Order: sequence, then structure tokens, then C-alpha cells
Amino acid sequence: MTESINNRYQRLFQIRLLHHYWLDEGGTCFDLIASQATREERLLSYDMRSFLAVAPTAVTAQLLDGLGCVYKNSALGCMVAAPQARVIPDDAIFEFLVTVQNAAFFNYTALTLRLQKIYEIFHQPEKKIYRYKEHVPLFSNLTGASRGTGPGKALFLSTEFPALSADDKVEALFVSGNSLVQLTGDQPGAGTHQIAPQATNLPVYVNQADVQAIVPPAGLVGAPARGIQLTDEIPDHVFALIRLCAIRPDDTEFSLIDADGHAKSPGPVFDIRFKGRSTTWQYLNKSTGALISAESNPLPLTHYGNAGSKQKPSEGVVKAVQSGDKITQLVSEIFI
Repeated sequence: MTESINNRYQRLFQIRLLHHYWLDEGGTCFDLIASQATREERLLSYDMRSFLAVAPTAVTAQLLDGLGCVYKNSALGCMVAAPQARVIPDDAIFEFLVTVQNAAFFNYTALTLRLQKIYEIFHQPEKKIYRYKEHVPLFSNLTGASRGTGPGKALFLSTEFPALSADDKVEALFVSGNSLVQLTGDQPGAGTHQIAPQATNLPVYVNQADVQAIVPPAGLVGAPARGIQLTDEIPDHVFALIRLCAIRPDDTEFSLIDADGHAKSPGPVFDIRFKGRSTTWQYLNKSTGALISAESNPLPLTHYGNAGSKQKPSEGVVKAVQSGDKITQLVSEIFI
């Protein structure tokens, strides 16, 4: 007699890392492109693996294996499937490392001017060295924000856009009234430009509030204010960390499991959205280098379309105009 085992799998969760430089149409956000066919075609041609990599930490890989789950990378990000009958512990935590594969990513991505510096600090009471990496974002389903309601509700792993802070730097995103606004220079006294009159009409982009406060042990002096602690699980070259918990008590849409501990049907799809960089476009004489004209407001850099009315710049040449150590403007120079 032949014995057989039939395991049916259900999506536990999916994570999509979508970059708007590769998705937007000039000044039109991908989500607001009228043609559904265009949006679908854009996603079919998109592959985040050309500039980012996602992988589970060693502990998470062991946990997934122990639960009989399957992990797969894809052009959009990654997915985990679980056996339908499998009970997932309600205290399960899944962590994933995001690393940069192509340095060009930093040229066309907003909020990448933060230096991710590593700190090594000796803690005398424990005779132990603590290691931190500054300005590394942590994306979590416990703090993520959403857009919409019902079946069309979109789940983001970034926190809701914050209010403006006195120490925010160039490219910081914040809400003013109902509008989504971006700094064009470093605080204090930075210039601003409006991204959209209604912030809730746009996805929740990666923003400065995704970098969490560091709480060092008592007596440890010199730790950075924000970032993550580096461990054997989290390597020095990490760019961002994703942390998913099985249950989110205050919003079950973000939970991975149902009341019985099984993967929800359908399993949640989480988005991490990177905003493309916006710069002031300056047109220069290619023979003399003299300034011919400049756009009055910053315009987004995009692979598709043109946010301006003239020649668009290359994403690879962005100039930071400074006054001392303070950045006052980001400029794209276009020689014509």
C-alpha cells in the first residue's frame, strides 16, 4: 500500500519593494496612472533585483524551515507560503535584510543622503562592545500605515508621514495641513515644495520616521540617536531591515494569521515604496557652461516620461549645492 501526504500551501505574506523612479510616468504617480493596462505592463517589466536584494536572516530561515514554509524571491520582492493546516505561533517574528546591489540606487532615490555610519562602543559594566548602524530604516507591520478601506485597502510597511521636525534634512517628507511636502534643503530654514495637495491620495513612501530611536543600555555613551543595533544576524552592509510579527493587535489587516493561527486567506500583501528623487533642473550651455535657464520648482526624476517641458536629466548626475555643511538645493545640470 502506497502512503501519500498532500500539503496545500497558502500565502502567508508577500512583500513588494516598489521604486517610483521605475514606475511613475513623469510627474504622474504610478498609482494615479489612468490606464490599468499601463500599470500592469509597468509591473511586468519591473525588477527590483537589479538594485536591491532581500533575504531572511539566519534565524528567520530556520523558523520558516521548521514551520514547513516556502520562501521565494521575485522581481517585485519576496513571498512566504505556509501549509494551510500549519499553526503559526502568535509570537512568531520574521526578519529580512535589504541590501543595495547597485550604487546607482542612491542617485535616483529620495532620502538617501543620510550617512549610515557604524558605531562601535565599549560598555564597561558588561565588558561588551555594542555595534550600531545609524539611519537604517526598520519596516514593520506593527507600525505600517494604510490607504483605503475594505478589499482595496493598501498596506504599507512605512510609518505615516510625520510632521516637520527642526532637524530634518534635505528630501525629508512631511505633512502640512493635508498636503504632502518635501524639503529642498537642510533644516533650519529649508525650502520646501509640495508633492501633492492631499497626502492620502499617494502611497506611503519610505520616510525619515522609518528610522527608529535607539535605546542603548544604561551607562552606554556615544550611541547614535536613530538606527539599528548590528548583531551576528544583521551584517554591516545592511541598508534596511524588515520585521513582520504574526499578529498586529490594533489592526488585524496587518496580521499574518487568523484567530486559529493559520495563514489568512488571502495572505496580506505589504508594500515598501521608494520615492524617486526630485531636483531643480538647470539648463547650461554645453560649450561655455553658462546658465541658460532653470525650472522654478524641483521636478521628479523618472525612467518613463518627462516631468518637465524640456529635455530631462540623467538620473546619474545630481549636484548638492551647499552652504558650509548645510545642503541648500539638489540640482540636475542639463547641457544643451
